Amino acid sequence: MPEADQAAGGYWYTLSDDPAPTPVAVLHALRRYRAAEQEMRRRTRASMGMGETDLVAVRYLLGAQRTDRVVTAKDLARHLEISSASTTVLIDRLVRSGHVQRDRHPTDRRAVVVRATPSSDGEVRATFGRMHEAMLEVVGALDDAELRTVHAFLERIRDVVDEAGPRA
Repeated sequence: MPEADQAAGGYWYTLSDDPAPTPVAVLHALRRYRAAEQEMRRRTRASMGMGETDLVAVRYLLGAQRTDRVVTAKDLARHLEISSASTTVLIDRLVRSGHVQRDRHPTDRRAVVVRATPSSDGEVRATFGRMHEAMLEVVGALDDAELRTVHAFLERIRDVVDEAGPRA
């Protein structure tokens, strides 16, 4: 990467010396947030002994449990966009680690549902709870106009990212 690119934090454009936030400074702040979030996820996965897909699966199962939805292996495979064979391996691994359990389906005696264990729920809450509370404090300090501005900005940035890159 050329020196100018490194000085700009990897962007091909550079930061202004103006102390007022510029569009480039905002993009740099967004990039630093994303890097911090990725690092937090890496630390979380390491502390819980999980891979990224494992953590996504457990969070999906916890969300389903909060809304009283039952999840089958097929539902999990669809959500994670992985094969049924990969889902079986994933569930087996999470059962062995104590993060997930298999139970009988409440209405179909032939089917099996997958649930996050209570200890897994506690572990995720302990790991993310304090961070989520602190994030809510930061967001709670914004006035209505700031909330609308930040929300609109994040939605538009998400739209740009969703449209970027090749489609399958």
